[in-house]
Amino acid sequence: MELIHSLIHSLHTNLGTVASALKLILESVSVFCVAMGLLTALGIAFSHFFRTGRFISRPPSVRLKFGTWLAVALEFQLGADIVATTVDPTIQSLTELAILAAVRTFLNYFLQKELEAEENVLKKRKEKETLRQQQTAAILPQKNT
Repeated sequence: MELIHSLIHSLHTNLGTVASALKLILESVSVFCVAMGLLTALGIAFSHFFRTGRFISRPPSVRLKFGTWLAVALEFQLGADIVATTVDPTIQSLTELAILAAVRTFLNYFLQKELEAEENVLKKRKEKETLRQQQTAAILPQKNT
């Protein structure tokens, strides 16, 4: 019986160590995602500046890229919180997880809505630009005749 207790204690201790390492990895990936989002957004902004000589006045593409990375980061943060709670599930830790999950889900939901709106703005801009190019192409041959 002592052997079984010892084995269970050892497994629990090792599970805690694995969970702590996994939580750290998930949190690190989350930070990496935010950094990648920042670098991507800055890359788009600077690319636009160097191409046109001016800053983006309404930057939906920048917001879209950065927001996508933020949504991914939130998912990894939630995963880290779940892993941390599974090892030692007390009422307090479960309550904290529920609150964090609700807040992060709430943030992610509205972030996704905003990203969809930004995608629609970009789509409409592309459609207008395509229509403008088609109209210009249709007018130019008539001038030459």
